[in-house]
Amino acid sequence: MKNIFITGITGLLGGNLAIDLLQKGYRVKAILRNKNAYKGITHPNLELIQGNLNDDLTPHLLGIDVFVHTAAETSQNLMKYTAYRTINFEATKHLFLNSVECGVKKFIFVSTANTVGFGSLKNPGDENSPIREPFTKSLYAKSKLEAENYLLSQQDKMNIIVIHPTFMLGAYDNKPSSGKIILFGLRKKLLFFPPGGKNFVHVKDVSQGIINSIELRVKDNNYLIANENLTYKAFFTKLNSIAGQKPVLIKIPKTILISLGYLGDFLRYCNIKTSISSTNMKTLCINNYYSNEKSKKKLNLHYAKIDTAILDAVTFFKKQSNG
Repeated sequence: MKNIFITGITGLLGGNLAIDLLQKGYRVKAILRNKNAYKGITHPNLELIQGNLNDDLTPHLLGIDVFVHTAAETSQNLMKYTAYRTINFEATKHLFLNSVECGVKKFIFVSTANTVGFGSLKNPGDENSPIREPFTKSLYAKSKLEAENYLLSQQDKMNIIVIHPTFMLGAYDNKPSSGKIILFGLRKKLLFFPPGGKNFVHVKDVSQGIINSIELRVKDNNYLIANENLTYKAFFTKLNSIAGQKPVLIKIPKTILISLGYLGDFLRYCNIKTSISSTNMKTLCINNYYSNEKSKKKLNLHYAKIDTAILDAVTFFKKQSNG
C-alpha cells in the first residue's frame, strides 16, 4: 500500500483527493491548521496532523511514498507579492526539502493553468505555451510559477510532477473557493456576466489525474488538467438549465470592467484592500482556453462532462443551504 501525504485537505481539490485516495486503498496523512475545520470522511487509513506548512514535517514523512501539495494562497485581494510568495513558493520549497530529507519518492505540485499560456478555441494553450498577459502580472500566478521553476530545477533529487488544473467545480467546496461562481449564478432574476471565457473541469477529473500520475510511470513533468472551453454566457446558460432557473442574462461591457479594474488599482495604491484590479478584470474579458490532449494520452484521463460538475456543485450547495 502506498503512503500519501497531502496538504490542503480542507479545500475543494484536497478534500476530493483524500476521499478518492482512501476509497482506492491508500494510506493518507494530511496537515491542516485546525482539525475541526475538516468536513470530509473519517477513515481508519486517514491521519490528520494539526500544524502549519512551515512546520518541520520530517517526523511525519518517514515512510511516505508520495507528497501531494495542493494547498495555496489564492486570495485575490492581497496587496504584496510577498504575501503570495510566503505560501506558494517558500512553503513549497520547505515541504519539498523535508520530503527529500525523508526519502519521499515523488513530489506532486498542484499549480494552476494560469502559468501556462492560454489560447483560442481553434488553438488552445498547451503545456508548451509560455505564460501570457494578463497572468504575467498576476501576483498569484507569478508565485506559483516561481515554485514550479524551483521544483523543476531539483529533478535530480526526486521525481517532480506539476499539475495545472483549470477552473475546478464539484462537491465538497466547503469554503467555498471556485464554487463561488455557482453561488453567484443561483437564484438570480438578473444575471450579469463578463465578456470572456475560460476552461472548466470537474474536480474529480483533477483528482484522478493526480492519482494516475502517482500510479503510472510518466516521464513528463507538466500536465494540464482541462476540459470544456466555455464563454461565461455559455457557462451560465448551462448552470441555469441544470438549476431549473430562468434569469435574464446581461453582458457587462468590457469598457466597464476595465474601468472598474483601474479604480481597484487606485484603491490598492491607497492601501485599501480589494480583489478588484485591472489584472483581475482583464482576465474576465479574455478567452483563456486550454487543451487536454496530453493528459488524455499520457495520464489516460477520461473527462466527465462539465454539466456533471455543475450538477454536483449545485446539489452540494443546496444541501448545505438546507442545513
